[in-house]
Amino acid sequence: MFEAILRTQWKATRAMVLLTTILAFGLPLASLQGARDASSAQQFVITMQAWGGGYSVLAALLGLLVALAAWRPDHVGQHVYALSLPIPRSRYALFRFGAGAAFLAPTVVALLLGALVVTFSGAVPEGLHGYPLALTLRFAFAAMVAYALFFAIASSTSKTAGTIIGVMVGLVFAQYLLSVVADTNTNILEPIVNFLLYRPGVLSVFAGRWMLIDV
Repeated sequence: MFEAILRTQWKATRAMVLLTTILAFGLPLASLQGARDASSAQQFVITMQAWGGGYSVLAALLGLLVALAAWRPDHVGQHVYALSLPIPRSRYALFRFGAGAAFLAPTVVALLLGALVVTFSGAVPEGLHGYPLALTLRFAFAAMVAYALFFAIASSTSKTAGTIIGVMVGLVFAQYLLSVVADTNTNILEPIVNFLLYRPGVLSVFAGRWMLIDV
């Protein structure tokens, strides 16, 4: 059963995984290319740090794309296939989740290879060190967090997903009314952002510095 789900899910996911895999391998190389002309080790680190947000965005993008692809066959088929199987819904969802999680691996491996190429390229100034394994592990964890979050949202009905998106848009619009129309300093988004992105936020892995090369 799992093998069949793995094969069918791969067909819906492979193009997205190929794209993120290419991006993951090229991102460390692009950051190195941008830092080659640095006049000092400090400037080299600053330039590399400017690319750090790309790892966070790519991890979130990977989780989002793979999660959406995981449930795409069911949404297209109106969940007829899933309901016809002689297994509990929870077990079927677990198979879906496991198959999608496996498809995160190619992008993670590509990032590790790209990070290793940069670390051992000989272009890193003396006194600085590469942390390819630490960066890759953080990327893998962030991608898994994003995947789990978007997997849960994608597994719901279109109405539920629309409600979640509507609430998010509503909060942003409410903040706009308070800031621009009412001209107040009230910030209703800041506590939410702090809860999600900063320690001990549930999405704190995406915040902070993402450094391949550091002291």
